[in-house]
Amino acid sequence: MLGLFSFSRISLVYQKPNKGSRFGEETIMIAQMIPFFVISAFLLLNFMQLIFASGNEHKIREIRQLLPAGYELLSLADIGFHEDIPETADTIEGNARLKAQFLADKQISACFADDTGLVTSALNGEPGVYSARYAGEAKNADDNMDLLLSKLDGNPDRSAYFITVIALWMDGEMYVFRGRIDGTILTEKRGTKGFGYDPVFQPIGYSKTFAEMTSEEKNALSHRGRALQQMMAFLKSKTQ
Repeated sequence: MLGLFSFSRISLVYQKPNKGSRFGEETIMIAQMIPFFVISAFLLLNFMQLIFASGNEHKIREIRQLLPAGYELLSLADIGFHEDIPETADTIEGNARLKAQFLADKQISACFADDTGLVTSALNGEPGVYSARYAGEAKNADDNMDLLLSKLDGNPDRSAYFITVIALWMDGEMYVFRGRIDGTILTEKRGTKGFGYDPVFQPIGYSKTFAEMTSEEKNALSHRGRALQQMMAFLKSKTQ
């Protein structure tokens, strides 16, 4: 920890009228040279660290914006974890559980993982659990969208939904949270924000794609935002 052996000088100044004082104040020195690690320990006791089983900076940014007070989000990179985490389940929930359990088996006490899929009616649920690698193991978002648009070309049924499942491992238990948002797959990409299939997905009741929305707009209604809101409510209940 940075500053573990450094020191911090802390003074408390108490001011009040004092007729006998030339400057009209008294200075009371409460403490000096308090070790910094004492302060650090106090702060750590008031924050719980959650490990997120992902290196996806877009996801990490979204979740940090929604995390309630009292929790600190750490990515795999933050803790120096570089092992490949398996995603071999045949369902979205199965993958979320698998990733969270993988970290739990590494003696990580509080961690969570998510898995997200885009489900289309016309393609019998594709890309579904294979959304991230729909066009290949390179996991290229543009290639994935191009393949999706080519398969839907000329099809009048553009209905689809995003679903996110979050698996949280805490206190020796697994908790699962789900979020879903229904919408339409457009015929072309629109917008430059977001990631994944955001430029081709337009939520029902909105004129913008996810990629045209601000992060605040998207988080308020997205599948991941809804699953996260459930998890945040659960975490808040744990701190009460």
